[in-house]
Amino acid sequence: MKDKKYLKLLSRDFPNVSAAANEIINLNAILRLPKGTEYFFSDLHGEHEAFLHMLKSAAGNVRIKVHDRFESSLTVDQCNELANLIYYPETIIRLKKAELKKEDFNEWRKVNIYRLAEMCKEVSKKYTRSKVRKKIPSEFTYVIDELIHSNYEDFDKKKYYMEFIYTVIEVGLADKLMIAMSELIQKLCVDRLHIVGDIFDRGPRADLIIKELMKFDDIDIQWGNHDVSWMGAATGNQALICNVLRIAVSYNCFDVLEDGYSINLRPFFDFAAKVYADDPCEYFMPKVLDENVADNVDKNMAAKMHKAISVMQFKLEGQLIARHPEYELDDRCLLKDVDFEKGEIVIEGKKYKLRDNNFPTVDPKDPFKLSKEEEELIKLLSISFEHSDRLHKHIKFIYSHGSMYKSINNNVLYHGCLPMNEDGSYDPVEWKGKKYEGRQLLDICNEIANDAYFLPKSDKKKKDAVDFMWYLWCGPKSPLFGKYKIATFENLFIGDEGLKKEKLNYYYDIAPKNEEVCKKILEEFDADPEDGHIVSGHVPVKQKQGEHPIKANGKMFVIDGGIAKAYQPKTGIAGYTLMFNSRSISLAEHKPFKKDAAYIRNENTPNVNIVEVKDKRLIVADTDIGKRLKNQIDDLERLLKAYSDGTLKESF
Repeated sequence: MKDKKYLKLLSRDFPNVSAAANEIINLNAILRLPKGTEYFFSDLHGEHEAFLHMLKSAAGNVRIKVHDRFESSLTVDQCNELANLIYYPETIIRLKKAELKKEDFNEWRKVNIYRLAEMCKEVSKKYTRSKVRKKIPSEFTYVIDELIHSNYEDFDKKKYYMEFIYTVIEVGLADKLMIAMSELIQKLCVDRLHIVGDIFDRGPRADLIIKELMKFDDIDIQWGNHDVSWMGAATGNQALICNVLRIAVSYNCFDVLEDGYSINLRPFFDFAAKVYADDPCEYFMPKVLDENVADNVDKNMAAKMHKAISVMQFKLEGQLIARHPEYELDDRCLLKDVDFEKGEIVIEGKKYKLRDNNFPTVDPKDPFKLSKEEEELIKLLSISFEHSDRLHKHIKFIYSHGSMYKSINNNVLYHGCLPMNEDGSYDPVEWKGKKYEGRQLLDICNEIANDAYFLPKSDKKKKDAVDFMWYLWCGPKSPLFGKYKIATFENLFIGDEGLKKEKLNYYYDIAPKNEEVCKKILEEFDADPEDGHIVSGHVPVKQKQGEHPIKANGKMFVIDGGIAKAYQPKTGIAGYTLMFNSRSISLAEHKPFKKDAAYIRNENTPNVNIVEVKDKRLIVADTDIGKRLKNQIDDLERLLKAYSDGTLKESF
């Protein structure tokens, strides 16, 4: 009976034998197409210019495809110019228009519309015609579709197709057409996009990254600890509101706050200017890796804001930890251990001198209590976060397209780790009286994160879930943090190199070095242990010190290579992109992004190395999408049988 009800529902879309049969033919044909290329990025950290260049260039693959297609007919410089046109069509068109006479510019347009059409053909080979048409801007669907499927060697149609190009120029649409074709090539080069955590923090404009990601049809996000920090701030967690403000201010990222998310910083500015007026805040000076465009704040003022929000964060974290003794984080409530008269603190039995002992808002008798002015400020900041429409639009996108992990095409993706003990066993986390470990831990964290944002304020479960977002950010057993302590207080107020070190979870000593452990993890996530891989980020790979992103005899890829400028001195490079196409798995190693060179030279081209060659060329039938299509075919065949034996009647 249930099966008949389902087939009746299916018959609405396929009302007769002809419709069902045609769809079976279509799906079987799709199964034979080559597998599309998946791209894996991790730890973007707000570096919008570098990341957007990686996307536009398909991590260097656009340039490779241009050279492959035109190597016999164009010079290297001409190939590079065409690649740059595909990356930055508006800029290249503007430069050429200023450089060339009108008749020469029109000739340049004609030549490059043809070349772009050839590139559209090249990159659309893996896809059905209908899939390609869906990615073409509606105003150019007919023109681009005709150009892609043209044969310029066909004498009978050569004039017909060239007339398209002439007419487009005559009616003034040539530039728009070239832009549309360039963007189509960009889209077709990346079939599926995986973001393995940490879109936010340190870099200038995470909001512009998310704006671009929202244009992709096939994208998934594995949350990182910096992502859940912003997600938690959006739920109203005040400690995390302070945290995201602290990191933004400490890296001089005011534009993302005010221009990006319309966070009103005026009360924050006024508070810091008043309370810390005579404090030089020398240990709180921001790291200026990028200049603000919309909101330029003096470094000395930013330092006062940095200190003000840091003290508030430590107070609010102390209150949160007191509410949750089960977190076992009393040792992180460091304000209570300060001797404010002597300017000293005892940590793990050892006494340290504070390098900054000016705490005008701290009551030594009740160090975690906010002053009246701090209470008013955090209320205003919370309101600003609550009412930021763009922030919540972006956070909802991260929720709808994201999770703690993803298992796809025999690859298991998660940002950080699966917390382990020294003996390699899982280290469980307790939630509501029950212990969770391994995959189950990621599942319950996923559930809690969703509760924190989507449960109504009246629900009793919401408050604990909102608090737990802070634990996900920096808790010692958080699979997103993966360290035994977060040393923010020590970094700011003590500066001792030994105290600043954050020891990694035992997972990082075990899994990346042990192929068998990785295989067990793959099995736990229903991936093939022989053919599959773990893909993660979070811990920058220090290539300059001899570290390598390929771990555990090829079972694990750690692809945090330092897209963020803040990490590049440690890594020696500027990020990795993992690429998985129908023939192989490749790793692109990026160079520091040079904006001015992007349009005309080759400095931004990454080094791409094949790290694994497949025994056979993979087709759609070999993928998870292929499994779903096969299930659809089975359902359609059952529908055909129902029509043929009279169980269901056809409609025409």
